[in-house]
Amino acid sequence: MTVPGSGQGRRERLKALREAALHRPVLARHLSDGFNGRWSRRQWVTASLFASMGLLVAAIVPGFDTDVTAPTHVPRQSMALALPPLPVRSEEEARGDSWHVVTVQPGQTLGQLFEEQGVPASLLQRILEQPSAKQALGRLRPGTELAFDLPVDGNGLRTFRFDRDDTARIELAINGDAIVENVIERPVETRTVVATGEISSSLYAAARKAGLSPAAIAVMTDQIFQYDIDFNTDIKRGDRFSVVMEENWREGERIGRGQILAATFTTGNKTHSGFRFEREGKAEYYTADGRPLKKSFIRMPIPYARLTSGFGARRHPVLGKVRQHKGVDYAAKTGTPIMAAGDARVQFVGWQGGYGRTVVLDHGRGYTTLYAHMSRFGNYKVGQRVPQGSVIGYVGTSGLSTGPHLHYEFRVNGVHRNPLSVTMPPPEPLRGQALAAFRAQTAPALARIQQVERLVYADAGGDTDAGNVAAAKPAGDGKKG
Repeated sequence: MTVPGSGQGRRERLKALREAALHRPVLARHLSDGFNGRWSRRQWVTASLFASMGLLVAAIVPGFDTDVTAPTHVPRQSMALALPPLPVRSEEEARGDSWHVVTVQPGQTLGQLFEEQGVPASLLQRILEQPSAKQALGRLRPGTELAFDLPVDGNGLRTFRFDRDDTARIELAINGDAIVENVIERPVETRTVVATGEISSSLYAAARKAGLSPAAIAVMTDQIFQYDIDFNTDIKRGDRFSVVMEENWREGERIGRGQILAATFTTGNKTHSGFRFEREGKAEYYTADGRPLKKSFIRMPIPYARLTSGFGARRHPVLGKVRQHKGVDYAAKTGTPIMAAGDARVQFVGWQGGYGRTVVLDHGRGYTTLYAHMSRFGNYKVGQRVPQGSVIGYVGTSGLSTGPHLHYEFRVNGVHRNPLSVTMPPPEPLRGQALAAFRAQTAPALARIQQVERLVYADAGGDTDAGNVAAAKPAGDGKKG
């Protein structure tokens, strides 16, 4: 029997409580299973994780109470700063505001322009006394620009400005009775361009569309290819041409065109070419192998004239006798210019019996030509050199003649030959150093033409007037050519 309060009874109660505690359900039993008074590594890691999460929540949650859009009141301070002074306009800038630029219109005179600007005629007269102004303003052309520096206070013209030429601008500063001239150089750049076209309706239409001026077209037809192509009968639809030419540019604006440096013309299956080359101060056009395109003689000393009498025996219209006609006759109006058939020296100028007013030219190597029945002579005298194509006289009816016409004779070593059938001497080709210089100069132009034509006519198609100009490229040193 167990006695209450005894030691044995107390031990029994503690044992019962321990057993009851060990068998009670626990949610996180795994945390305390086997706890012996010291935490394991796993328990420390778990505790550290929960502690970190607690600190993070404590740092973030209070921030939700703050209105981040609420303006923060920061004290402001004001400070007065001195601004830098405005730049003072120079006298030249101030005067620039008073420039009045006018463009000459057709029919306008210099006096009218000065009157419109309120400049007195007496001042205009003083300006025209300046050498540069007299030369540049003597003949005003439409499109010419003139500038007047007229101040707003009405004190009169201060400066007058005009272009003397493409490279120089003149400013005349008027200071009382004195006029001071200032020359402003305006650099001109020379570029080369390639224009190419294909003929559909006419050569002129295609050339104009390609960018050629009337003057450039005339050079191509009347100088470069006049001996090889009859532009009245040989041209047909589909023929092509290409031209390398100079253009003059100033301050980004094209102000004019220069020389034609090279040209090709393809008609049928044949391509003609011409290249400009200067030798001994004289510029001519040559074939690709260095032979002059200009023949020694032209067949007709009068363009587009009508042949009225051929070479050989005939009845003289005035004498009525059958006699040898030692030349050919071309009918033309009185006053029609007569051209030298080739480069020559004047051998005779004057009256020669039935020939009337006559000119005889000596072309060297035994060749001479005679021109008769003139109404008047040109400006050449005996002994002077005459370039081919120069006007040596004018059609008339002097001497034994029934009407205005030219009698033209061609002689070889004093023997008369038919000008229409005689074999003309070939021109002398370039040789030696001249030929080498010619090839070096013309090779780039030919390469540019070939490059452009490959691009434009790659498909060999199209049946309309087509014109194209290749990108401009500066030539040489960029100075005016």
